[in-house]
Amino acid sequence: MSFAQTHRFRASHHPLTADRTATDGGSKLDILKKLDILIYQIIRPVVVVIGLGVALLLVIGIVSRSVLGTPVFGLEEIMLLAIMWFYMMGAVLASREGSHLKADLMDVLTDNPKVLRIVGMIATVISILASLAFCYWAMDFLAFSMSRWQTTPVFKIPFWISQVSILLAAILLTAYLLRDLVMLWRGDAPVTTSDKDV
Repeated sequence: MSFAQTHRFRASHHPLTADRTATDGGSKLDILKKLDILIYQIIRPVVVVIGLGVALLLVIGIVSRSVLGTPVFGLEEIMLLAIMWFYMMGAVLASREGSHLKADLMDVLTDNPKVLRIVGMIATVISILASLAFCYWAMDFLAFSMSRWQTTPVFKIPFWISQVSILLAAILLTAYLLRDLVMLWRGDAPVTTSDKDV
C-alpha cells in the first residue's frame, strides 16, 4: 500500500469521517466529526499565518541588522511566542493527519496484518500514557508560570501565553491518539504505513 493509498484509506475509514448508522452511535460521531473539523479549520490557518509571520520577522531582523546596522528590540520575544504556537499547533495537525515521524520497523519484519495491528495498538497505548504524562507536566508547568508571572523584558508579555500552546497541544495529541487506538481496535486503520504497493 503506497503512502497516498494509505492516506486515502485513513480518510475514508476515519471514525470521524466514515459513514455510520444510527445504531453505531452515528449522532455522537457526527458531533465528534464537527468538532474535529472546527479544530482543523481554526488551527490550520493559524499555523499558516504564524509561519508567514515568523518568516517575515526573520527577514526584518536580518535586514535591520545587516543593512541598517540596528537590531529591532523585542523582535526575538515576538518570534519566540509565535514559534512556540507554530510548533505545537503544527504537531497537532501532523498527529491529526498521521503525517508525523514514525519508526515502523515492524513493517520490515513482518507482513502479518494481525501482528502489525497488535503492535500498533501496543505502541499507541504507550504513546497515550506518555501523552497523559505530558498533559500533567504541561498543566503543572503552566500553573507554575502563572503563579510566578514572569514576563519578557521588552514588551512585558507573560511567558504563560506561549506555554498555553504546550498544554493545548498535549490535550489534542492525546485525543488523536485515543482516536487512533479506537481505529486500530475496530480495524478501521491500515496496519501498515509502508510505501510498498499492494
